[in-house]
Amino acid sequence: MLMLVLRKANEMTPPSDHIRLGRRAFLRSGVLVLASSSVNSTQLFAADSVPSVRVGLVTDLHYADKPSAGTRHYRETLSKLAEAAEQFGKLEPAFVVELGDFIDAADSVDAELGYLKRINRDFFAICQQRHYVLGNHCVYTLTKQEFLDGVEQKNSYYSFDSGDFHFVVLDSCFRSDGEPYGRRNFEWTDPNIPAVELEWLKADLTNTAKQTVVFAHQRFDVSNHYGVKNAADVRKVLEESGKVLAVFQGHSHKNDHNDIGGIHYCTLVAMVEGSGAENNGYSIMSLSSDGTISIEGFRHQADYRWA
Repeated sequence: MLMLVLRKANEMTPPSDHIRLGRRAFLRSGVLVLASSSVNSTQLFAADSVPSVRVGLVTDLHYADKPSAGTRHYRETLSKLAEAAEQFGKLEPAFVVELGDFIDAADSVDAELGYLKRINRDFFAICQQRHYVLGNHCVYTLTKQEFLDGVEQKNSYYSFDSGDFHFVVLDSCFRSDGEPYGRRNFEWTDPNIPAVELEWLKADLTNTAKQTVVFAHQRFDVSNHYGVKNAADVRKVLEESGKVLAVFQGHSHKNDHNDIGGIHYCTLVAMVEGSGAENNGYSIMSLSSDGTISIEGFRHQADYRWA
């Protein structure tokens, strides 16, 4: 049964001493319940299931030391991430994940590496275990290897276990011809999971007995320009495994959720969008051993609960 928190993420501006927005609504035993924003998701759902793994989630930071452009305020990412770090410090996630577009484009490789070094210094300090999903902006100026070396991550796609769960990090930054993104050699509307990665994914899901959560940048639940070109092939692999609970994505910068084939595809709000702390967005995901997932969103990030 799907249980969705009904609160609108931007329904009101919080008082200066509160980070959460609005009131939280959720269903329990068929009854709609409202709880004040001072109660966190662990308290709300403790009667139903106890979280076994907590994960900090951020996406689309687009950090760059350059003037704002439109709704994107690149320099403000530093203060927004600092707020997220403070909340994560209180909730103590097992690990944190950034879902792509960690940095924005620079005019030179040296400048881009400078952006990466600066934002990663703050991200590095949040948690001992960190995971980086490649976004198209991460490899617009850099190569994949340069980005991965900069964050000290060995691979662009891989898997790992934490608690009762299996986690998969995917890389959709490949052109339709299989060439990896890098050095402005691609159109951002042409993301793909290449055949070799798809075969790896099949084998990885076959070899785990654990319930699984997937992290990606480009979306697998839409067919527009934000979607992965061969998303249907990827969804088929995920569904046939019978193990995947949810996929968390970024890229389109807005809250969104779709349930396809019994898998939740959750798109998280971008941190870079909007000026000021009130326009921040980040979340804590709590996973319970019974498969329940709750998302506690902060600022503009929506809340969800899936049982």
